[in-house]
Formats: sequence, structure tokens, C-alpha cells
Amino acid sequence: MSSADAVARETAWLTGYNAADGLPALPAALGGPFDVVQAYLPRTPAQRRTQLYVLRRQVREERTAHVRRMARHLFELRIIWPASSQTGSSEDPQQALDGAVELVLQRVGGLMLDKTHGGRFLSAAENPPEITVDFADPEPGLRDRADLRCTVTYWADDAEING
Repeated sequence: MSSADAVARETAWLTGYNAADGLPALPAALGGPFDVVQAYLPRTPAQRRTQLYVLRRQVREERTAHVRRMARHLFELRIIWPASSQTGSSEDPQQALDGAVELVLQRVGGLMLDKTHGGRFLSAAENPPEITVDFADPEPGLRDRADLRCTVTYWADDAEING
């Protein structure tokens, strides 16, 4: 495991799906709400698509003992949601975004007794034990028939290494 592949590992967790574990699917191909779920931002994001991008906003290396250290990653999930609807309602896409965010929170929260995101991390969204969702003001996106946006942030701890 390398600190450099943390975004890829988290993306694998978010794009994975196992009906038996009770966690929701996020990619539309698996029945989820997002047309795009990928690591990093592309140069030109898709137009009129529901999108979730996994970014790493910060990494901290903390010394946990004299010869042990642990990388802590601050993940940002950037969500871009079309502000238009077939009914012409401005409320419908806002409600749909809220529903999609709820599924993301369930997926990030992980399994009841396993907060490692399938063994990819020591723990995720546990230290500190919080997930933050920041919604951008919807008015500009609705007015311009553009996109609604929000970010979901949380920390993930990597396994300790000698060093």
C-alpha cells in the first residue's frame, strides 16, 4: 500500500457493490444515482450528467510511535448534479441531489462493524468521527440552468508503517 494510491483505493470502495452487504450502489450502471464516479477531475467534465469525483485535499503523516507513522487522508467527494428536470421543477433536482448525498453518506459510513472500506484503510470517517457535506448555493445553478454542487469531506487513516 502506498499513500499515492489512496484516491484509487477510495474510488474502488465507492464504485464497488455487493448486494449482500446492504450498502447502496453509487454508479448508475449498478443502479445508483451517478453517471460518473471516478478518481480525480477530468480536464472537461461531462455535461448534464450526475457526477462524483474523488479528490484528496490533504495528507498528513503522523508519527504514532518512535519508529511508526501513519498517513491520514482528507478526502473530498465533489458532486456535480444537473439543475434541470423533465418537469421543469427547480425543486426536483435539489431533492434528487439530497437523495444521492444520502446514498453517498451510507456508502462512506461503511459496514456496521467494518469501517476500513473493505480493508483499504485502517479506518475511514472515524478519526475524527465525522463526515461533512457542504452544499453550494443552488440559486446560480438554477438560474443559469447549470449544475448544483456539493462536497463531502472526511478523513481516512492508512495502516501504520515503520519509518
